[in-house]
Amino acid sequence: MQKLNPGNKNYYVYLVRLALRRAGYRIGEMKDVFDDELKGAVESFQKKNLITPDGSVNSETWQLLLQYLYGFNRYKIEAGDTLFKIAMNNMSTVRLIEIANPGIEPLNLEINSIITIPYNFDIVPTDVPYSSELVRFIIYGLKARYPFIDAGSAGRSVLGNPLYYIKAGNGEREVFYNASHHANEWITTPLLLLFMEKYLKSYVNNSDIWNNDAKKLFEIASLYMIPLVNPDGVDLVTGALSKESQAYKDAVSIAEQYSDIPFPDGWKANISGDDLNLNYPAEWEKAKEIKFAKGYVSPAPRDYVGIAPLSAIESKLIYDFTKKHNFRLTLSYHTQGGVIYWKFLDYNPEG
Repeated sequence: MQKLNPGNKNYYVYLVRLALRRAGYRIGEMKDVFDDELKGAVESFQKKNLITPDGSVNSETWQLLLQYLYGFNRYKIEAGDTLFKIAMNNMSTVRLIEIANPGIEPLNLEINSIITIPYNFDIVPTDVPYSSELVRFIIYGLKARYPFIDAGSAGRSVLGNPLYYIKAGNGEREVFYNASHHANEWITTPLLLLFMEKYLKSYVNNSDIWNNDAKKLFEIASLYMIPLVNPDGVDLVTGALSKESQAYKDAVSIAEQYSDIPFPDGWKANISGDDLNLNYPAEWEKAKEIKFAKGYVSPAPRDYVGIAPLSAIESKLIYDFTKKHNFRLTLSYHTQGGVIYWKFLDYNPEG
């Protein structure tokens, strides 16, 4: 994580604000400017954690802030500890600790063993722009908090960012949700992650989720989710991609060929200028005819179908991930004018 100083205007300032707010500090409105109010909060955090209070976010400060982005820490059990005592001293609850540490014996805690302590707040934020880094923190945090889920990567994007997946459920009926094929539709990513967190909370609390028994759903179905199909494009749109990087400069060059599309807000493609949603085999030739007629004949911020079906790395990864499974339903979330488009694959709601 890069060092941040007062006066900086940077995407990572959002993450500093998020971490400090979760730690209980006043950070003002959620924005990307490192102002005096934030500097004061950083200094207070540094003093509390016995770090030189210079007001900048260096590697030492980042290391301590990360636990609030992950939503948990690790704790070594000491003599005299109880789960209640540990929870009270670590912004947690006994129930959260028990879920995160299956097999733990509350009345027989093993001295010097390391346990996971989830903090008593939700992991998925809804008031900050998203990025590949933030999604990494969330996936890591969910896996630590709910160790019974599966999480991994379906592969890596053009810039090497993982396309993370989460799997929840043990049933034979496999379904697949994904989001953010289009970079400027990144709001679909927190939508899916928020749903996943609510689902997992409902499952462990033995409660309903939208009038459905979460435990029953968990046993009859396996839900796979890739919440960020286009990590590089989202980083470009939300400002997480450095303007000094070659990838950003290349994107600027692509955008200059299509000056009527606002940059970066109008960017839908992956970082190479391929519209991932148009790069699948289904009716690719028809899409090419339509988009070429509109002038999208080369890499563009949107609507360029690519040189061939599945020529874009991310589209190929989603295609391969789908082929490895027998999904009865796939949902690809988009947002344009408030509309969400659903893609179905041979789905029978009665089956």
